[in-house]
Amino acid sequence: MEPTEPLSIGEIAQRIQLVRGQRVVLDADLAAFYGETTKRFNQQVRRNLARFPADFMFQLDENELAALRLQFATLKTGRGQHSKYLPLVFTEHGAIMAATLLNSSRATAISVHVVRAFVELRAMLASNQALAQKVNTLERKVSTHERNIAELADSMAQLLHTPAEPAKRPIGFINPDDSSASKTTG
Repeated sequence: MEPTEPLSIGEIAQRIQLVRGQRVVLDADLAAFYGETTKRFNQQVRRNLARFPADFMFQLDENELAALRLQFATLKTGRGQHSKYLPLVFTEHGAIMAATLLNSSRATAISVHVVRAFVELRAMLASNQALAQKVNTLERKVSTHERNIAELADSMAQLLHTPAEPAKRPIGFINPDDSSASKTTG
């Protein structure tokens, strides 16, 4: 089952899933990367369980498997298309440990690509977190600016709606009511 062309980091990265908050690779995908059948790969793993603590490898439960199947767009249908066993999943460290079990040059070469794929995903996650932090900073600034603009608009509205000062009374002996009468008589 030896693939003829080497896998790219992008192809490997597409097979990395998020399960239980960890980035993992399914046993079938890892076996295909290393050029082994899933059955033989899992036999090797089960013979060496001491090398795979819980943070290196774990078995999916039925709910997690169902959730993963919903994510696969090209899932084969029909009898005998799915494994009758719940799959194993391997973290980055578990994938490296699996390569040491197989003891082949292909497994060693592919393990380097698998590690690089995990590192690339970690870098993408870090850049996304930095971007999210910048967006949060900008949102806070915009919020502050909106408050300042609202305060400025309220102040301007108050200035526009202030009542005009009443007309001042003329100084002297002139009665403002009589001024119109005196102009007509005089």
